[in-house]
Amino acid sequence: MIIYLDTSSLVKLYVEEAHSDAVRRWMEEAEILATCRIAYPEMVSALNRRLRQGDISKKEYNLLTAKFFKEWIDFAVIDFSEIEAGDLIDKYGLRGFDAVHLSAAKLLKDKQTDIALSFSSFDEKLNKAASSEGFTILSP
Repeated sequence: MIIYLDTSSLVKLYVEEAHSDAVRRWMEEAEILATCRIAYPEMVSALNRRLRQGDISKKEYNLLTAKFFKEWIDFAVIDFSEIEAGDLIDKYGLRGFDAVHLSAAKLLKDKQTDIALSFSSFDEKLNKAASSEGFTILSP
């Protein structure tokens, strides 16, 4: 099984949050973990926000970003279609980066016909759009 992770799911792999255990369990079951290239700066931004808010220490931030950098190579990093992302915004009213993630997942889906592909996000609107586009949505 391939699991496409948006940034809200990726964060749960590195920071203890509600449903982190579920995402880690899915990760162990997956043959391939995929995400969009935009997830890298989004992830660093999410960790940096937690640092600024005092949720994690500077030491924790450094450890988490180093771990993420080291593990980034293990993800199948997918590109996206900016035209498709724009169309998805019009179709579903998505935020820009959510549309980018869905566009990337759709590109992956079009290329992968022999392995089941599931979609993981903790954004309700994005999940509804992904479901409408034919994805199986993972939920805890």
